[in-house]
Amino acid sequence: MTSSNRHIAYIGARTTKQRNARGNGLNVYRLEDGVRWTHLQLLELENPSFLAFDRTGDFLYTVHGDMDRVSAFAIDPASGCLTLIDEQSTEGRNPVHLAFDPENRFLLVANHVTSTLALLPRREDGTLGAVVDLVSISGKIGPHRIEQPFAKPHQVEFDPSGRYIAVPDKGLDNILVFRLDSAAAKLVEVSSVQTREGSGPRHLAFHPGGTLAYVVNELDSTVTAYRFNPATGVLQPFQILSALPDSFTAFSRGSEIAVSADGKFVYVSNRGSDTIGTFSLSEDGRMTPAGWRTTEGQTPRFFTFVPGGNQLLAANEDSDTVVTFGVDPITGELQNAEATLSVGSPVCILLRPA
Repeated sequence: MTSSNRHIAYIGARTTKQRNARGNGLNVYRLEDGVRWTHLQLLELENPSFLAFDRTGDFLYTVHGDMDRVSAFAIDPASGCLTLIDEQSTEGRNPVHLAFDPENRFLLVANHVTSTLALLPRREDGTLGAVVDLVSISGKIGPHRIEQPFAKPHQVEFDPSGRYIAVPDKGLDNILVFRLDSAAAKLVEVSSVQTREGSGPRHLAFHPGGTLAYVVNELDSTVTAYRFNPATGVLQPFQILSALPDSFTAFSRGSEIAVSADGKFVYVSNRGSDTIGTFSLSEDGRMTPAGWRTTEGQTPRFFTFVPGGNQLLAANEDSDTVVTFGVDPITGELQNAEATLSVGSPVCILLRPA
């Protein structure tokens, strides 16, 4: 690492009493070498719970957890600070994930508790139009009496080619795949795959090679490997493993998943065991557990990698910390904590070069 490894970090947080939260909104920091944090800005927003850049990287967007809207911000190119430029309804409750299409014309949002996917047009100035397509998801619900009362789409994730969107649905034990008809401004379902009953698929990460995908299942704390056909959008499962170390016997829930940039490792976070598991990948995509590392906090809802620094940032929601870990480039395992930032109820982190 060198002093040129500088980023602007945007950290979204839970803020409401209903979530037992201690966050104060959306915080902006300068981050140097993955360990030195300088606070730049606070935007006092309600539950800015998941963040995304548009395809230019000039604008940032956040959904507001448990609410019904998305906000758009212009990014100052010199300071990295944010200016609110727009808000739009997502026409659904508890939007939990968002993503832009490859042409940067549309924003997709998953409305978790109203079982819908919303499609909003993006304008050249970064503002958003009203919802132009709202897709309702339904089907046979899973067996969990509390967590699976109806369809619960939890993510909208484009595959590396940009042709298809994977939508893990925690309520239906299903992963749906859509394509975007840009001309008609419509989402079209192309395939689906049933997961293990009661698994509750939450988030999916595509392998950079484009023909594999990995899913963290929230309710049974497992991770599933899939073959992905980039021509048809079809997912086929071929392996499932526990996301937890075999010595952990208490309550835990799967949370975030990511594939390393070199395609050699899968990482999964666990809320309860408060660990991140590392799985090495063979040439055919099969996973082998490589180890678990405590996140030195409680409830690691989210994590992300620091580009170019062999580092990972873990957001511990219930202990109000973001912890920086080194990542061994050979084994993929997390090393000792290098720094800790105190910030209330962090649930999402975005990084851009400073």
